Amino acid sequence: MALFGKPKYTIVRLRKKDMPDGIWTKCGECSEVLYNKTLDENLKVCPKCNYHFTLTAYERINTLLDKDTFEEYDKDMQSMDPLNFKGPKTYKDKIAADQAATGLKEAAVTGAGLLEGKKVIIAVTDSRFIMGSMGSVVGEKITRAIESATKNKLPVIIVSGSGGGARMYEGMFSLMQMSKTCAALSYHHQQKLPFISVLTNPTMAGVMASFAGIGDLIIAEPKALIGFTGPRVIEQTIRQKLPVGFQRSEFILEHGLIDMIVHRKNLKGTISQVLDYLS
Repeated sequence: MALFGKPKYTIVRLRKKDMPDGIWTKCGECSEVLYNKTLDENLKVCPKCNYHFTLTAYERINTLLDKDTFEEYDKDMQSMDPLNFKGPKTYKDKIAADQAATGLKEAAVTGAGLLEGKKVIIAVTDSRFIMGSMGSVVGEKITRAIESATKNKLPVIIVSGSGGGARMYEGMFSLMQMSKTCAALSYHHQQKLPFISVLTNPTMAGVMASFAGIGDLIIAEPKALIGFTGPRVIEQTIRQKLPVGFQRSEFILEHGLIDMIVHRKNLKGTISQVLDYLS
């Protein structure tokens, strides 16, 4: 064999500009480059490190409910501008931009459907729309969904993916939604009907301080950021370094704020088993 013979293979290096868009995704945890089709088949969980990517509201509903059983409520309800808010961008402009970017009218999707054959009422917040913050429409849609569940004696499942709390663009109109959603859940609880709260990354601020934090059973996905104020703000305020993993699901479970951590692949089955038990 010649010492300087030709190699038996050829190495092809693609430059970033030569790679087609929409085919690969880089994992935010381990930096593994993942084929999008494989990622979708794995419910958008990294097969290497188990990092749970963010799901849209409709993707979330599709992973939990039986196929073609979802009936959406209040689909066309959208926010007004009660304070005529003005800033670098007006509230109306912000809503219009997020509607165009997400295809949603608002940050919450609600409705009814079947979960392994069991009828449930479901609400999901979507962090892509003004960080999933709770304005008057988000609060109204979730409250109406809960009231429908109470009237029809059905369990409620709320999946929270909200990095924002009360929506500052609406002032007190937004803050009122915290008590309104909790009041609706109180009436639901009085009828001895189950409410399962599912916390995903992130679940923060006014959402966590209201309906997300008062479930009969509180489930979180792995490594979800959960809390009221973000860790960087807390560190700047108390001028101390926070423990490793502070406000992540595993830390929160250890300190008793949630009941269990469930992998996304097992979430539907776990909720179904819980509903069987509670019924």
